[in-house]
Amino acid sequence: MGRGRVKAKETGLGLYCHVPFCASTCDFCAFYQEKPHRKDLDRYLAGMEKELAWIQPDRPIDTVFWGGGTPGLLPATDLKRLGEAVLEFAQQQPLEWTVEMAPSTVKPDKLKLLRDLGVNRISMGVQSFQESFLEGLGRLHRPRQIYQAYDWIRVAGFENVNLDLMIALPGQTVDDLKNDLEEVCRLDPEHLSAYCLTFEEDTALWVKLSQGKIKQDIEKDADLYEFTWEFLTDAGYDHYEISNFSKPGFECVHNLNTWKMKEWIGIGPSAASQYRNIRYSNAADLDVWLDQTESDVKNRCEVQLLTEADLLEDTIIFGLRMGQGISLNELQQRFPQAPMEELRTFFVSLETDGLVTFENNDRAKLTLKGKLLADKIAVEFLGLAG
Repeated sequence: MGRGRVKAKETGLGLYCHVPFCASTCDFCAFYQEKPHRKDLDRYLAGMEKELAWIQPDRPIDTVFWGGGTPGLLPATDLKRLGEAVLEFAQQQPLEWTVEMAPSTVKPDKLKLLRDLGVNRISMGVQSFQESFLEGLGRLHRPRQIYQAYDWIRVAGFENVNLDLMIALPGQTVDDLKNDLEEVCRLDPEHLSAYCLTFEEDTALWVKLSQGKIKQDIEKDADLYEFTWEFLTDAGYDHYEISNFSKPGFECVHNLNTWKMKEWIGIGPSAASQYRNIRYSNAADLDVWLDQTESDVKNRCEVQLLTEADLLEDTIIFGLRMGQGISLNELQQRFPQAPMEELRTFFVSLETDGLVTFENNDRAKLTLKGKLLADKIAVEFLGLAG
């Protein structure tokens, strides 16, 4: 199969594998995670094999995404074991197979093993190229490790690489951000994710914020966000989703599938699924999740039977975040019972407020102002729908 460019298409079914192990907890992270003890790694891998074995997908898997946690933290032999189980489950070589890695976990032997399995996309969490900001985020890696890891990824033959950046960091100026953006563009990855730092409750950064040790400036953060969008667009990247940029043909197919409210299966502790008109999540606890993989009755958390109205709401909310926007004609074809006149009125009101452009009385796309207020627009829409 080709290991480089992947043509974005309507995928049939995605598979998300959550690897919950991290060497340390970053100050901004609120995801479920565990320390990587050998006994727990073995138990986790056995649980993943069991969960894959009892799920019977009704069609082959098109995309695979290993997230965490830090999937790259697993030793090469563990990556191989998990990868072989995934391939058997997938019933075919996935069109796109992404593995998240931290710079400190990237090693040539792991990269070779991943290539041999058929992994064709690496996503590396850089966050910043400046040591002071990495320290402030509680990241273990340093700038030199980013460059070494990136070189190893390219030498291994990966032609589809994403780098994660964080913006609106405490104390970050426009010049600081410009330096990071210039550096990431110099490396020339096919894909970039630029996330605004959020203060999740019970994280170390949230505690610092509540104690007044760091401050948040909403207006300044918005300026940094806008600067990032303009800089990367000028650099030739397509701003295809509010926080994501790609070169033509290198959009993340797995994420597009998710944002369009298609179907995916999530395995591992805390993984979420949307499959066969049901949305559910796994227990965010290694021991509880392992007990469930042993049980004849597969207990799930937050199980929701999806209606057409549920999928319509989420399709609109996430669709507005994408650069292509939302076509009302396409919505009506997919959701015949949708209240189209109410939706049209809603989008016209957003156009009047300068938040969307409404092309040919059909396709609504967020303006720059609209992108900055995307979360507020989503809340307003939910209020209308409710």
